[in-house]
Amino acid sequence: MDKTRIGIIGLGSIAQLVHLPILSRLENVDLVALSEINKNRLRTIGERFPSASKYQDYKEMISNENLDAVVIATPTDTHHEIALNCLKANINVLIEKPITINYDEAREINAVAKKHKKIAMVGMNLRFRPDAMLTKSIINSGELGDLFFIKCSWLREKSSNQKWFINKKQSGGGVIIDLGIVLLDLALWMFDDEKIESVSVQKYNHTLKDIEESAIGLIRFEDGKIITFEVSWELHSESDSFSMSIHGTKGTAHLNPLRIYKKMESGYIDYTPSKTSTSNLYRKSYENELKHFIGAIRENIQLISSSEESLIRMKLLEAIYKSAKACKEIRV
Repeated sequence: MDKTRIGIIGLGSIAQLVHLPILSRLENVDLVALSEINKNRLRTIGERFPSASKYQDYKEMISNENLDAVVIATPTDTHHEIALNCLKANINVLIEKPITINYDEAREINAVAKKHKKIAMVGMNLRFRPDAMLTKSIINSGELGDLFFIKCSWLREKSSNQKWFINKKQSGGGVIIDLGIVLLDLALWMFDDEKIESVSVQKYNHTLKDIEESAIGLIRFEDGKIITFEVSWELHSESDSFSMSIHGTKGTAHLNPLRIYKKMESGYIDYTPSKTSTSNLYRKSYENELKHFIGAIRENIQLISSSEESLIRMKLLEAIYKSAKACKEIRV
């Protein structure tokens, strides 16, 4: 099969740090076009990829180039329009998280992808960390028994320093839609459960006017499962502290670092695999994500983190913000 022809729309930090260097090195990919509304950035970044065509207007790019797929790495409020135009042009899309601003826009993207029989994948990269993938396979094997409780946390700096990122109309929200959505996506994936009953969330904006910089919450499921979470750009942490503890009736898994413990009559025993990669899990997650996207296009493998799955995430996200605004538990 010929190489998969890909374009990138939006040349901000995430494109510069991961999408461009990874895609340009994949042997089965041809990075044919770049689109960026900022002329200076387009010129500066474009100089590093001389063989790729450059466009300020993404519509010209998808019209002029014979593309198999695009990566959409633009401000969140632009995802909806760009994704629809690409899908209608019969181009597969990988949309950086979150899929879009709200549930209704996500539902339309999913419907158009189905209509045109194209892939619409959402960039939930935490699923593609090697330690998360290994944990999921251990859960699927039944080693931890029936899962019932996940505790997760992510404290770190904002993912972007661009002005749009703290503009609610453009970003859709603060730390919840930045860190919370991808953290909870991972927890939901581990549970393999869509039957959410209710959410209760408290958010704080001590330093920012329109968006939250911290949030703490609880998610209940119809079958008694529970997720608790905390996310923040401001709470003190000595490092980027992503963590998750997954509790089952037969054992517990901890992420970052990966630890697996099996419950025995005498207590818990360390069941952690001896050969566990811990080197550059951030970059590896994006590499695995992009390879999966390309594989789904080229080999028709089952898609992970589809626009279909994103509908549940966006419905949950809207309930979280409703709960935080009303300061009470909200049924989903």
